[in-house]
Amino acid sequence: MPRSGTVRSFKDSAEVFAALGDDTRLRVVARLSEEGPLSITRLTEGSRMSRQAITKHLRVLAGAGIVKCDRDGRESSWQLQPKGFAEARRLLDVISREWDDTLERLRAYVEKGE
Repeated sequence: MPRSGTVRSFKDSAEVFAALGDDTRLRVVARLSEEGPLSITRLTEGSRMSRQAITKHLRVLAGAGIVKCDRDGRESSWQLQPKGFAEARRLLDVISREWDDTLERLRAYVEKGE
């Protein structure tokens, strides 16, 4: 049974997981992770996506706290926002520990019955 703090974390992290659940957005995050900050022009290079489509995906990622935009004059540069991943990672760690605890209880129960 999830603790109340875990339930709150599910709600806090849902937007991050939803944003990363899209293949295009996941590819954008992967590129930013590999190449560092990139402009929309650079993000559209080599793809059939328009600047408007990439912008839409970047706005979803920004809304989830995964990326941020820095402007330098007319140039906008998009980069990863590590804090955006922190709560989602924390939640995955909690779920992992709870799963490990459940498996340990099952193992103990099964071994006890032998």
